[in-house]
Amino acid sequence: MAASKPVEPQSGSGLPRWQLALLVGTPIVLGVGAIYLWNRRRTKDGPRKGNEERKTPEGSASPVQGQDGEHDNMSPLDRAQAAKNKGNKYFKATKYDQAIQCYTEAIALCPTDQKADLSTFYQNRAAAYEQQMKWKEVVLDCSQAVELNPRYIKALFRRAKALEKLDNKKECLEDVTAVCILEAFQNQQSMLLADKVLKSLGKEKAKEKYKNREPLMPSPQFIKSYFSSFTDDIISQPLQKGEKKDEDKDKEGEAAEVAESSGYLKAKQYMEEENYDKIISECTKEIESGCRYTAEALLLRATFYLLIGNATAAQPDLDRVINMQDANVKLRANALIKRGSMYMQQQQPLLSTQDFNMAAEIDTRNADVYHHRGQLKILLDQVDEAVGDFDECILLRPDSALAQAQKCFALYRQAYTGNNPAQVQTAMDGFEDVIRRFPKCAEGYALYAQALTDQQQFGKADEMYDKCIDLEPDNATTYVHKGLLQLQWKQDLDLGLELIGKAIEIDNKCDFAYETMGTIEVQRGNLDKAIEMFNKAINLAKSEMEMAHLYSLCDAAYAQTEVARKYGLKPPTL
Repeated sequence: MAASKPVEPQSGSGLPRWQLALLVGTPIVLGVGAIYLWNRRRTKDGPRKGNEERKTPEGSASPVQGQDGEHDNMSPLDRAQAAKNKGNKYFKATKYDQAIQCYTEAIALCPTDQKADLSTFYQNRAAAYEQQMKWKEVVLDCSQAVELNPRYIKALFRRAKALEKLDNKKECLEDVTAVCILEAFQNQQSMLLADKVLKSLGKEKAKEKYKNREPLMPSPQFIKSYFSSFTDDIISQPLQKGEKKDEDKDKEGEAAEVAESSGYLKAKQYMEEENYDKIISECTKEIESGCRYTAEALLLRATFYLLIGNATAAQPDLDRVINMQDANVKLRANALIKRGSMYMQQQQPLLSTQDFNMAAEIDTRNADVYHHRGQLKILLDQVDEAVGDFDECILLRPDSALAQAQKCFALYRQAYTGNNPAQVQTAMDGFEDVIRRFPKCAEGYALYAQALTDQQQFGKADEMYDKCIDLEPDNATTYVHKGLLQLQWKQDLDLGLELIGKAIEIDNKCDFAYETMGTIEVQRGNLDKAIEMFNKAINLAKSEMEMAHLYSLCDAAYAQTEVARKYGLKPPTL
């Protein structure tokens, strides 16, 4: 959205980003699952249900032979099994102290060379401690069980849950990652715990990193793409006659003086020259001087604060513009759009909706308001309202190819997720109409390509991406999507990586390219390379939420390196 980047829809490539999944209203991919996107090992019955918890102890509760008067003739292992069975009875009767005593007796009686049985006794005692919420004891006993049986799923998962209670997220993640791999990602319980821990770790790390990060100006390609999503944005319009410094330089009129002294007009000149690093400082000069372009300078400075990921600095400027009752209404509406988009990025949908609605009230004929509010409605899974906003935008600006294309995509996703073939075909016909009427709209081809990929019409999708690249050869994101298409369509790993590498060559600040490259490297088993790519994407993230997502991917990859080192476990690779 406006506070970060133009909305990127779901790629349909088999490698969705969490943000893109959110955009189109589909279920969010689980954190660990997102790292293993090519893992297709599935049982016939599908994943286990989430209510299959590992609470009960292992082993039969029935007595072993000889319990009635023949105890002295039993072997040490049989005596241990008898104590364990007695403990199981107490466990089922919720008499956990007695159960623990019995399991402790079983551990003491069991011969040390009977590792499988001994590991079970430790695991059972851990289950009883778990019921008493004695988390440290759970960890100790599960650790004993895992030492005796390194691939003991119940013990690993129980220890993971206890580690989470003890706020030891790093080791919890390693254990639950091992469980996911051992279960081939078939158990919802372990997947949900992994996702929960990854998100929590990601948020913690992103919060610390984001507040201390150095501001980073996005690439010129990204900035131009961002401003192209606005049509009624005064600050992004070219300098007018009399505003440029080299015009009327022999005259002593007001226009020449303003052009020479105005920090805002200098900032606009720098925009045309793509000298973006100087814009914030020139806007600050204009604001501090209190000259005629104060409102414009505040809005332009806020916009570039948002672009470099400094929402804290942007908000006071946006607030000032919004509250300037005598300012141009289009400036105030634009500020509301950007603040609303910023709120959505901060996961405050109510405040975001309020700002967009206020923008529509004060500037009813501003096409940008409806266009960007339509994108907000898609994020909120309010597709009918989104289509209504796109229609209003198109009514005000019939030549708005971008709104036409995004309306088609919204209708397509609604039909696709609703499993309505007739409406899917209607939406696909709508895409054909858009690219026929607006052959210069690269976004139309890109969105159509993603819909075609969903429909497994890979050849035609590839053609659409080629048309998009012809129109915008410096659009790195298109190369990433085309690369992902090659992986899904032809399983051509080399070509896919080549295209994603081309995206990075075009725009070395394209975080999506690094993220995707990292995800593929995980699939190839190149975990160190994957972590390197994720870290590059983290340093380029434009919001704390996006950074948290990237940390989740990086942490999942790192957990796999630890699991491989400790247990020799690796998921299937490409």
